[in-house]
Amino acid sequence: MDDPSKPPIERLRAIMARLRDPVSGCEWDVAQTFATIAPYTIEEAHEVADAIAREDMADLKDELGDLLLQVIFHARMAEEAGQFDFDAVATAISDKMERRHPHIFGDRAEGGHHLWEQIKAEERAGKNDKDRSALAGVALGLPALLRAEKLQKRAARVGFDWPDESGPRAKIDEELEEIENAPEQKVAEEIGDLLFAVVNWARHRGIDPETALRTANAKFERRFRAMEDSADAAFPGLTLDEKEQLWQCAKAAER
Repeated sequence: MDDPSKPPIERLRAIMARLRDPVSGCEWDVAQTFATIAPYTIEEAHEVADAIAREDMADLKDELGDLLLQVIFHARMAEEAGQFDFDAVATAISDKMERRHPHIFGDRAEGGHHLWEQIKAEERAGKNDKDRSALAGVALGLPALLRAEKLQKRAARVGFDWPDESGPRAKIDEELEEIENAPEQKVAEEIGDLLFAVVNWARHRGIDPETALRTANAKFERRFRAMEDSADAAFPGLTLDEKEQLWQCAKAAER
């Protein structure tokens, strides 16, 4: 065991270093790369969100630990490659937070989210990056709904946006019609356009589409489980009409 008297973050770093030791470490941990660990990082972030949605603070503590382990893991691999270490990661985010809050840590009187976005855009413009698009930096690994919203917001900042919610609402009807008339090989593409339009409409109405869909998923799961509980073992053999009746009962029970 590593020394439990160490400061917690130092103990965790020492544990990861030992796991990654090429001679005496864990075979699985040693074999990992940034690419193989990335899916676990995404998964742990979603599990943090799930614990928050369930208001389970004990689970949230554990899930935040799992997410922190991902940061430690990536930082350790970078340190081994001579790129950066955990201290550099912590320093970079500390510098960024101070830089993007000049009304708190500097001499700017104004502040707020608009200033954060302005400073963020200035930082992107100052980088030696060939990609000067307003859409640059929207991560490919984001969930599709979240990435669609971020792309739309970026485009809106440079004036490419509907003036009000009637535009994206009409676009939904347009995309539905295109799906109905599309050849089979184009249907998936047109459904993607429809989802993109729905995200745009939600954005114009001030609704977070990822949260809205998460809520819809939870509602469906809750009602479906109620249906199963009502029919017990007989549920799979019921007709569709009988299952629909159970669905309506589960729905009515929530009113």
